[in-house]
Order: sequence, then structure tokens, then C-alpha cells
Amino acid sequence: MSSKLLVFGLGNPGNKFSSTKHNMGYWVIDRLANMESINISNGKQDYIYGENDSLILIKPTTYMNNSGVAVAQATTDFSSSKVLVTYDDIDLPLGSIRYRSEGGDGGHRGVESMIYHLNSERFDRLRLGIATSDKMRPSEEYVLKPFKRKYDSVVNDVLDYAAQSVSYYQNHSISETMNKFNSMKRENE
Repeated sequence: MSSKLLVFGLGNPGNKFSSTKHNMGYWVIDRLANMESINISNGKQDYIYGENDSLILIKPTTYMNNSGVAVAQATTDFSSSKVLVTYDDIDLPLGSIRYRSEGGDGGHRGVESMIYHLNSERFDRLRLGIATSDKMRPSEEYVLKPFKRKYDSVVNDVLDYAAQSVSYYQNHSISETMNKFNSMKRENE
């Protein structure tokens, strides 16, 4: 098995969706790629990726609702003992992140697709809160809109926080990472 960490960021490809809330997983991959000087440009099956000595960063190109297709392909292509999936979560407030080691889909179609294609609910997740005081229903419309500009600072901070948490997760267990990062992002951190 590879000692590299596979990190999947769920989202929708293309300019039409690039600034939408549903692409928070993609944004974490972009932030990590920048932090680690990784170029995400290699295409393989239904995903693009980049890697260094310790990380493989992957963005499925199948659109959110079919993310499981690309994740199943990539987990076969890159055998690794450690996999992390990061995605938006409308049930968490903007500014918070939550690690979880397994569970259901929570109504998230991308995660539902992953569970189906991997035939398992057992994979580590990094959930990124996107809930705001704005009207969030219907949720299918809310997730496909950009955040209002007034949230730019919070979004930027939480992306930094999430990327730092992934760096920590690389060398620690999911339990240790949950204990350290499953709280609201505080301004003084």
C-alpha cells in the first residue's frame, strides 16, 4: 500500500459552478495544492489530480451527483492506506469543519454516490459547513449559488483552517484529528 494520503475534493467541474458553495471540496484541494506546491493538471479517467511525496489531491470531473464513479476509479488506480473525502455540508454553519470516520450520506448526493460505488460507508470525511442566515431552501438551489461577498473573509479563513487540518490528519489518526479540529473556527487561532 502507498503511504500517500489520497484527498478527494467533491465539486462540479467547469466555470459555471466554480464559485458555488457546492464546490467547497474543490476549494480545499486548491488550497492544499497551493500550500504544497502541487500542480493539479493530470487527467485520468473521470478525475484530475496532482501529487507530491506524501499527497495525491483529486478532483472528480463527473459532477457532484456521480462523484462515486471517479472516487472508485481513483481508489483502484492509487492504492493507499489512508483516504479522506472533503465536501460541503448544509447542516453545518459556515466557518465550521467536522471530521468523521464513517456514516450515511446525510442527504448529500455526492456522498450517496460514493457509498454506492465503494459499497461502503467506511471512509474518512472532512465536512465543510456552508449554512448561513440566508434563505437555504430549496437546498438544491442554495448549494449551486456563490456565497454573498460579506462571507468572503469567513470562507477564506475556513479554507485555510481546513487545509491546515488535512496537514495534521496526514500524520495523526482520525480520532486525534476529530478531537483537535471538530469545533468552530475561532478568530484568534
